[in-house]
Amino acid sequence: MVRKLTRRQWLQGVASGVMITLTSCRAELPRPASTGVAEAITKEETMNEPTPTPTSPQPPPATQAPVTQPVPLAVKIGQLFMVGFRGLTVDENHPIVHDIVERHLGGVVLFDYDVPNGEFVRNIASPQQVQELTGALQRAAASSSTAPPLLIATDQEGGKVARLRERDGFPATVSHAALGKANDVAATFAQAEAMARTLAEAGINQNLAPVVDLNINPASPAIGAYERSFSADPQVVIAQARAFIEAHHTHNVLCTLKHFPGHGSAREDTHRGFVDVSATWSPVELEPYAALINAGLADAVMTAHVFNQAWSTSDPATLAPAAIQGLLREEMGYTGVVISDDMQMGAIREFYTFDEAIEKALTAGIDIIAIANNSIYDEQVLVKGIAVIERLLDEGKLTEARIEQSYQRVMELKARLKASV
Repeated sequence: MVRKLTRRQWLQGVASGVMITLTSCRAELPRPASTGVAEAITKEETMNEPTPTPTSPQPPPATQAPVTQPVPLAVKIGQLFMVGFRGLTVDENHPIVHDIVERHLGGVVLFDYDVPNGEFVRNIASPQQVQELTGALQRAAASSSTAPPLLIATDQEGGKVARLRERDGFPATVSHAALGKANDVAATFAQAEAMARTLAEAGINQNLAPVVDLNINPASPAIGAYERSFSADPQVVIAQARAFIEAHHTHNVLCTLKHFPGHGSAREDTHRGFVDVSATWSPVELEPYAALINAGLADAVMTAHVFNQAWSTSDPATLAPAAIQGLLREEMGYTGVVISDDMQMGAIREFYTFDEAIEKALTAGIDIIAIANNSIYDEQVLVKGIAVIERLLDEGKLTEARIEQSYQRVMELKARLKASV
């Protein structure tokens, strides 16, 4: 009699099988440099004390635990956002600096093109300019003793999706599709290492890549059409993504697996509106996530705004507890940061109010709410987002324990970075 496997058992089998692939290609790649941070050790001077007599023994000196100040709730809330902004330079009067200093914004995302204005004037103009911009942003974060280092992210996938481009003086990049077609992990490592070096030199510490969507539909307007997928073969995607991530880690740049649970079979684009993958999605799209999570290579996972009846009757994955808390965390065992795709994309904005989207995302299990501010532009978007969370707390629809949960995940992610201002 053949016993039917549960989905959890299937995923565990997938992870075990792909670990053989990961191990077999390990020797082909240069080993990443250690990113450990040395701990400073200080010695305290002690005063000479009288020698105790035999008739009056003295207890050993008490060890005093270090006093840590509780982190204000406002700081924890601010850390749960990543926001886009306009400006090639910033100073103390810039709105994004006020967001960082006063509202404890946890992350920003940089773009080269401003969609609402239809022009290539946004955050990126040259290597020196970006380096100065990111330096100013990190100094703003450091100016508050309660604000940890800022996550500065961009989409540097390579090829057609690269915010640091040749026209602005940055090195050329190669698309995921080209790397996957060659399927040479050493070559991919070299390409990704050069990309990571460029990001690190520019002061960008998180790459919103690699894309681990399977190229199931090569005509997919959001993935296949832009050459964003390594391959339709999950084993190729796993090997290529592993090389891509390990190369970034040699330069202390975090990576982001996207778009969970899989966007590669979609016939429409979530930037524009509702996308249903119920009839096209298959469990094989989970294999890259299972393998990379079990290999400890998932710094962060970005969700897709795709709808599937398998995990919700009405909401896309970003807003579906069954997809994030159920599938990704409970079944696949992922414990790290989950970041939403841009919450202003058509698949969200056209069907939910801003308040509804924030509430549903946090309820589903999102840790970082990404607001690109590049479909529409709202200078007050962080103020509004924080107000939504504060209202949900007041109404009892959200608990401080839930905020603490995501805050701790974000802090663990940031702890991997070397503080450099």
